[in-house]
Amino acid sequence: MPTLPKIISRACFGLAATSVVLMAAQPTRAQTANTSFFVTSVGIGNGGNLGGLAGADNHCQTLAQAAGAGGKTWRAYLSTQEADGKPAVNARDRIGKGPWQNSKGAAIAKDVAELHGNNNLTKQTALTEKGDVNNGIGDTPNRHDVLTGSQADGTAFPAGDDRTCKNWTSSTQGSAMLGHADRVGIPPSPTSNSWNAAHPSRGPDGGCSQKDLISTGGAGLLYCFAAN
Repeated sequence: MPTLPKIISRACFGLAATSVVLMAAQPTRAQTANTSFFVTSVGIGNGGNLGGLAGADNHCQTLAQAAGAGGKTWRAYLSTQEADGKPAVNARDRIGKGPWQNSKGAAIAKDVAELHGNNNLTKQTALTEKGDVNNGIGDTPNRHDVLTGSQADGTAFPAGDDRTCKNWTSSTQGSAMLGHADRVGIPPSPTSNSWNAAHPSRGPDGGCSQKDLISTGGAGLLYCFAAN
């Protein structure tokens, strides 16, 4: 039977261990709350049909909320093209002014100009809302393709050739511009290594189905930025 000193000793040890766990968790929660950029850990699951920009933004907001970073206004990094009398929308104009950092506190870019210039977006920094590294070239499955619908400077493509899966409403015919979150393309080149404009989607279903996105190394993932 344990003696009173042993019981007290064990109780003190338990309290100390609990305190250490709580102290370790506090910086993690604070860091998560300061997250202002992430790659979605999952896509919506319906190919290029995201429910328009509103559906994509809601996906970002929902994942951020679940990860403890829902106190911000989140926007998907997506452009739309001029169509049906509606003007184009540039991805660069809808994500705020920056700066942005990932869930580990690593800086991504200080502002919109740096984001579209010499940014710090790499496989190691383009983390999901959960703080995980997203699979890229060499991983199974490869999921480095991220939907953007944008040109390298973050602006929309001219009306004509579809680069937004019909402004994010099609899961069959069309095409979407994709970026590589790991900054790796085959063969390597400034274009194929681009984080936001590496190549258009393609595939047997017409280019915008979930199957099509998976076939080139994607999963319908998005870049999400805190706009405030």
